[in-house]
Amino acid sequence: MSIVGERLRQKHRTMAWPAGPAPALPDRWRGRPDITGLDPDKARGVCPTGALRLPEDGGDACLDLGRCLFCGACEQAGVVFTREFRLAAFRRDSLFVRPGPAEPEPVPDRIAALRPTFRRSLKLRQVSAGGCNACEADSNVLTTLAWDMGRFGLAFVASPRHADGVLVTGPVTDNMRLALEKTYNATPTPKVVIATGACTISGGIYERDGRPLLDGLYPVDLYIPGCPPHPLTILAGLLTLLGRLD
Repeated sequence: MSIVGERLRQKHRTMAWPAGPAPALPDRWRGRPDITGLDPDKARGVCPTGALRLPEDGGDACLDLGRCLFCGACEQAGVVFTREFRLAAFRRDSLFVRPGPAEPEPVPDRIAALRPTFRRSLKLRQVSAGGCNACEADSNVLTTLAWDMGRFGLAFVASPRHADGVLVTGPVTDNMRLALEKTYNATPTPKVVIATGACTISGGIYERDGRPLLDGLYPVDLYIPGCPPHPLTILAGLLTLLGRLD
C-alpha cells in the first residue's frame, strides 16, 4: 500500500509536451542561434570548430549547426542564442543558419515513404562510436519517467536485429568503425540512420582532415546537432522524423 500511496502522492510526472507546453529549460541553455547581428571583424577566429563561415567573397555569413558546440564564444561577435530547441534537419546543408528567419525544411521523399511504417513504432539501436557519453546520456534520459518516449512508440533496443534504425553518437573512431558497420548491416531494411551530436555530424573538436565521418559511410536520414543536444532537441528530432509534430 505504501507504493500505491506514494504513486498517488506524486501524481502524473510525465511532461505534457508536445500536447502541452514544453518543460522549462535552464537559463544558461542555448538554442538555435540568430546571426543577424554578427560582426564579421569580431567573429574571425573566435569559433573553436570553424562553425562560423564569414562573407569572405561578398556572400552572406552562416553558422554551421553541425559543427557548433554551443559554447557561446561567438556571442561576443553579435550572435544571439534563442530558446528554440527544434534543431534537427533531414539534410546536412539544412544545418546552416543564415541571417533572418529560418525557412521550413521540406520532407524528403524517402522519409515521407517511411513514415507510414515507423510512425507509431520506431525501435532504435544506439551506437556510441567513440563518444564522451554526453550525447549518450541525454539520449537515455528520454527513457525516464519524466520524458517517457515510449508513449510515442519510441524505444532503444538491445539488438540491431530488433531495430528499425541506428542512432549514432560520437565521432566514429577507427576502433568503433567495424562495430558500427556490423550494427548497420544487422539492422533490417528499411532502416533509418540518425546522427546525434556535433562529433557524429562533423567530427566536432575531434575532426581530422580527410577522415570519413558517419555521413561518408552511411546514408544519414536525420541530423540532431548539439554538444550534447538537449533531450528535448533529440525528442523533437525523432518526432519530426515520424511526422508527429505540427
